[in-house]
Amino acid sequence: MTYAGELAALATSACWTASSLSFALASARVGSLAVNIIRLVMALVAFLLVGLATTGELIPCSATPAAWCWLSLSGLAGFFVGDLCLFRAFVEIGPRLSMLIMALAPPLTALGGWLLLGEQLTPLHLAGMALTLGGVVWVVTETPEHGAPHKFSWRGGGLAFGGCLGQATGVLLAKPGMAGVTSPFAATEIRLLTGLGCFLLLAAVLGWFPQVVRGCRDRHAVAQMGLGALTGPFLGVTLLLFAITRIPTGLAQTFASLTPVLIIPFSAALYHERHSWRALAGALLAFAGIALLFL
Repeated sequence: MTYAGELAALATSACWTASSLSFALASARVGSLAVNIIRLVMALVAFLLVGLATTGELIPCSATPAAWCWLSLSGLAGFFVGDLCLFRAFVEIGPRLSMLIMALAPPLTALGGWLLLGEQLTPLHLAGMALTLGGVVWVVTETPEHGAPHKFSWRGGGLAFGGCLGQATGVLLAKPGMAGVTSPFAATEIRLLTGLGCFLLLAAVLGWFPQVVRGCRDRHAVAQMGLGALTGPFLGVTLLLFAITRIPTGLAQTFASLTPVLIIPFSAALYHERHSWRALAGALLAFAGIALLFL
């Protein structure tokens, strides 16, 4: 299918927009620590059902040992270290500044793909990436009319960069592991199992389980986390892994980085946020870059 990789990466961004809104609503009710664990458990249930229905395996036992190794390392970097740093950065410096630093993920992924995987990008690719990321940065650097509620700190900036590095590393490590699995769903399940195992171990050490139990008792939060789990760790990440089998990892990350742009109409509708012409111009610039990447 023509443009299958590009369309899958764009769909990833749309899925992550829905999951971001869902997790933000749930975190306001039960806290981000509970959300981080419950969302992975919910997504795992979906993967178990898909695996049983498609291959007869609850977990992808048919995957090669090399695939388990690469994808487990990818899950450690992406699902655990990356998400743990990013969720904490949201608290330290807020989502706007955090997403600004996360805009470094696509160029870091592209650099890693070139150095480690031998991926090549044409000048047209680089121009499209630059336009897209420029538009995203333009959107997230817009200061709200009422003033920014968070200020930059080196601790928060370091955490956001840790999230960025974890996401880029997770994608790069996943690509060689994809050759040894039957489908992107199986690959994502292996990554998720590793991430969830690390979160459960950390929860046991730090005593997070009472907060997780309280989160499970909030029916509204559970519904929001369920929607976020399906659109984020389940569909979104799986689509991204499919995309990196068709197009270079840096391009896939660029397409998937549109979440701050796609979220504009939803934030206006749900939170009555007022966006300036600058934000709209940044969105148009980002989509111009995406159009260039399709040429």
